[in-house]
Amino acid sequence: MVILMSPDCRKAEVAEILAAIRGRGFEPRIISSLSRTVIGIVEEMHHGRVEEMTALLSGLPGVEGIETFGGSFKLASREFRPERTIIRVRDKYIGGAPVVMAGPCAVESRESILRIAEMAAASGASFLRGGAFKPRTSPYSFRGLKEEGLKYLREASNLTGLPVVTEVLTPEDVPLVAEYADVLQIGARNMQNYALLEAAGETDRPVFLKRGLMATIKELLLSAEYILAKGNSQVILCERGIRTFEPATRNTLDLSAVPLLKEMTHLPVVVDPSHASGKRELVPALALAAVAAGADGLMLEVHDNPEAALSDGRQSLTLEAFDYLMKKIERVSMAIHESETGELKCA
Repeated sequence: MVILMSPDCRKAEVAEILAAIRGRGFEPRIISSLSRTVIGIVEEMHHGRVEEMTALLSGLPGVEGIETFGGSFKLASREFRPERTIIRVRDKYIGGAPVVMAGPCAVESRESILRIAEMAAASGASFLRGGAFKPRTSPYSFRGLKEEGLKYLREASNLTGLPVVTEVLTPEDVPLVAEYADVLQIGARNMQNYALLEAAGETDRPVFLKRGLMATIKELLLSAEYILAKGNSQVILCERGIRTFEPATRNTLDLSAVPLLKEMTHLPVVVDPSHASGKRELVPALALAAVAAGADGLMLEVHDNPEAALSDGRQSLTLEAFDYLMKKIERVSMAIHESETGELKCA
C-alpha cells in the first residue's frame, strides 16, 4: 500500500499516519521526494486488512491518495518510488549517464590487475571490476586468489581512484568482501541465494545483482526485494544474458529487459555484454545497443592478454579494443542524450 501525502502536509500529520500504521501492526517506510512525502506499507495484507487500513488512513489529515501495490515486488516497484534511484559510489553516480565497469573476469596477479586498472582508468572507465572469489562450472578451473585478490583490487583502486566491484559467494564472506569492495556483486548463479541476498542487504554497500541464467524479470525483481527489505536501498540490476536454445553465443542478451525494467522499477539497470555473448568480437555491438536501449551502465571484461587469461579470455576485450569502444560509447551516449532533450539534428 502507498500513501501519498499532500505537498503542503505538516510534519505532525506525517507522524500521525506513521503512528496509525504502527498501531495496526505494520512497519511504515518513508520516501521523501522534492515535492511530497510518500509512505509505504510493504507487508502482505489480506483483503479485509486492506479495506480497514484504507478506511483508517484516508480520513486522516494530509492524505491525498492511497494506492495498493499491483505486483508481488513492492520496494523495487515504480509505484513505491516513482522517481529513479541514483546510487552514489564515492564520486561516481549510477543511474544517470552510462557508467562503465571494466576489468578482468578474475584477478590473476598484482602486476596484471594494476596494469589493467591503470589502462582502464586512462580510457575512461568509472569502476574497476574483477573477481577474487570465482564460481566456476568446473571445480578444477581457476577459482580466484580470494583475500589476496581483494587486496590487489584495493591497491589498484587506491592507485587509480576507481571504485571496486567484486563478487561475493557466501553470506559468511560478506563482511570480508565489504571490507575491500565498494560494490558487492551477486552473480547469476547466486541470484536466488536468499541467505546471501539478505546478508548483502544488511550492509551499507551497494549491491550489483545479476539476472540468473534462466530467471524471469519478475524473479530478478523479487531477488532485489530481498535486499531492499533488509534496508539496503542501493541495488543495481544487471542483465547479462539468459540461457536459450541458441548455441552460437554463450547466452542470449535480452535487450528488451532494459526498457522493461525501466518501466517496472526505479532501480538502475546495467548490461553485461561480455557474459551475454561469450565472444569478444560481439561485445562492442551489444554494448552500444545496450546504451542506445537506455542502460545506466555496462560491465565489460578487459584483459591485458586475453589469450593467456585464466578465466573467460575468449570474451575479454584487449586494452586497445576497450579504448576504442569507450570512444564509441561516449558518442552514442551523447547522441541519445541529445535526442531526449530535442537537440539532435538529423541530416
